[in-house]
Amino acid sequence: MTINHLNLIVTDVTRNVNFFETYFNFKCEAVKGDNVLAVLKNTGDFTLVLMKGEEASYPKDFHIGFMVDSEEEVEAIHKKLLDGQINITRAPGKIRNSFGFYFYFDNLFIEVGHYLN
Repeated sequence: MTINHLNLIVTDVTRNVNFFETYFNFKCEAVKGDNVLAVLKNTGDFTLVLMKGEEASYPKDFHIGFMVDSEEEVEAIHKKLLDGQINITRAPGKIRNSFGFYFYFDNLFIEVGHYLN
């Protein structure tokens, strides 16, 4: 069994759709209402639902993670995010048993990393 669906509350659905499409290879399949809800899928058939919430907040340290196949891929995503003017305050580095970085986008805390052997 695997997790294959996640619903996140964000303050700006359109901005987040663009973000996940641009940097994490999701494709928007549906938008409902006046950008109140969007359904996105990635190549692994994972469904990400983004819902608008005025005061969307998550517990401290709650985050979503994108674990990739290599340190080079971590570096490439980091560069792409920086090139897109996404605010990242820390360069990729060793984090416990991985190589990666964390950053905030909208109200989401996001990790990009690669598990070290």
